[in-house]
Amino acid sequence: MKIGLFIPCYVDALYPEVGVATYKLLKSLGVDVEYPLDQTCCGQPMANAGFEDMGKKVAVSFDEKFSSFDYVVAPSASCAAFVKLNHPRMLGEHKHECMASGKIMEVVEFIHDVVKPESLPGRFPHVVSIHNSCHGVRELGLSSPSERNVEKFSKIKDLLKMVDGITVKEPERPDECCGFGGMFSVEEPDVSVQMGTDKLERHIATGAEYVTGPDSSCLMHMQGIAKRLGKPIQFIHVVQILSAGL
Repeated sequence: MKIGLFIPCYVDALYPEVGVATYKLLKSLGVDVEYPLDQTCCGQPMANAGFEDMGKKVAVSFDEKFSSFDYVVAPSASCAAFVKLNHPRMLGEHKHECMASGKIMEVVEFIHDVVKPESLPGRFPHVVSIHNSCHGVRELGLSSPSERNVEKFSKIKDLLKMVDGITVKEPERPDECCGFGGMFSVEEPDVSVQMGTDKLERHIATGAEYVTGPDSSCLMHMQGIAKRLGKPIQFIHVVQILSAGL
């Protein structure tokens, strides 16, 4: 089983430690993982901003780079969901027989559903509050959406509970949006900041030392608000907790 590691633009540029942690964690779990050095964007920023034709070019490139792998794994629910749900339509006549969009998984999803480890190497003796990002909940099924009458589950929580020393919490309204939403935070900054402030307060109310989740973009949004307001809480990508101690 050959895995292609996709590191989204903002992770590569702003949070490279998340990419490194993902690679180390997958290797520690015995996964045969390769990081294509010539990879580029998946096209989400362009498409979300209304320039889908520009996004098609990088979507084609993405598919060419990753279609030969058995799975494509990314430390981003947002980017994984975009590739999975939008690339098939965007690629059109450029579709490959073995499309990368049909193989992509967010890293928590991949470890939980495919690797299925009995234990994880991490030790993290802290109280953490899980941030369930919108794409992860409603497009990838990382946890159960509150608006549906289904049995409660959380793949993130399942994996975090394998980490030694951790205390896992969830805020009130556990799957409510933090207000980031990519272009939404640019086009509606006042609404975005208020949503983020409300979400931040709910995370703080759990007594957590850290907020964690599968999207660095959501964590970045709340981290910026916390810094401006002087709130004493830290932010860390879930894969950094799962790989702590490696």
